[in-house]
Amino acid sequence: MKIGKLTISDLKDLIFNNIKNNNDKILSFGEIGSDCAAIEVGDNIVYLSTDPITGSNSGLGKLAININCNDIATEGIPPIGIMLTILAPPETKKEEIAEIMREAQQEADKLGVSIIGGHTEITAAVNKTIISATSIGIGTKDNFKKREHITAGDRLIITKGVGIEGTGIIAFEKESELLDTFSKELVNDAKALLDLTSVVKDGIIANKFSKGMHDVTEGGLLGALWESSCFYNLGVEISYEKIFIPKCTKEICNYFKINPLKLISSGTMLMVVGKNNAVPLIEKLKENNIPAFDIGEFTTSKEKVLVKNGKRLEIMPPQSDELYKVI
Repeated sequence: MKIGKLTISDLKDLIFNNIKNNNDKILSFGEIGSDCAAIEVGDNIVYLSTDPITGSNSGLGKLAININCNDIATEGIPPIGIMLTILAPPETKKEEIAEIMREAQQEADKLGVSIIGGHTEITAAVNKTIISATSIGIGTKDNFKKREHITAGDRLIITKGVGIEGTGIIAFEKESELLDTFSKELVNDAKALLDLTSVVKDGIIANKFSKGMHDVTEGGLLGALWESSCFYNLGVEISYEKIFIPKCTKEICNYFKINPLKLISSGTMLMVVGKNNAVPLIEKLKENNIPAFDIGEFTTSKEKVLVKNGKRLEIMPPQSDELYKVI
């Protein structure tokens, strides 16, 4: 099997066909395009999400907190707690574990999140340190976003740009190679993108405007669009020229011959908003120093289309992330 998330067909065949919801208090659980499980608890909804950090050797604590809390933020609410499982190989030094936790706590402090538990183990079953985390958030029933409210004509907004996480990881992992070709300034700009991987603020600000949100992770923007199209049972049409790609991302992706629209991009939030709320949302985000871009809309056709230089290109199901072609 290929490195990375399971393909959509494997996910359906191997995972979703073998699980079922056994409790009517569970409002949503594992499916393509869904970031969180949602459980009804009294007058509240408890949201849970889990993700591992496998594609990087740098910034593990930072990525573990941000990537998992991002999923909760897709519901427009702040995460409140996170649990971390750390699996490290025998050659790991104590200071390396301590540094991961210091970094994780620094990011948790920024978000107002508590690290409430987990598990730490040294094991020969892994050849590098792996972190898996589970994040938790609590919202009200009134805040629960129902997918049937999303219709054709609704606009699709992204924050910050594309390729954020992937560019940062590549810059750290391939720094010496990149410095043979690019300026230190460009490489440092790329590394700094890892400081933008949180979309918690994005999601909370967008909550009163958006109808739904999706965190852009493995498979990049095109993968997130494909998943969202399936989740809402609508087509999608996107303009390539409206998608912001940071200069350092363009340069590094060109160098490694990878597609920035298929590169893992924690730090990018994909938001669905009614036509009349698109401009107010973008303006509100920019007031909070979060650049945002209207890139297209949902359609009735069920086609998934990227329009580039006047040509209509089909958006295909996500495969192994472009990151794994480099590291």
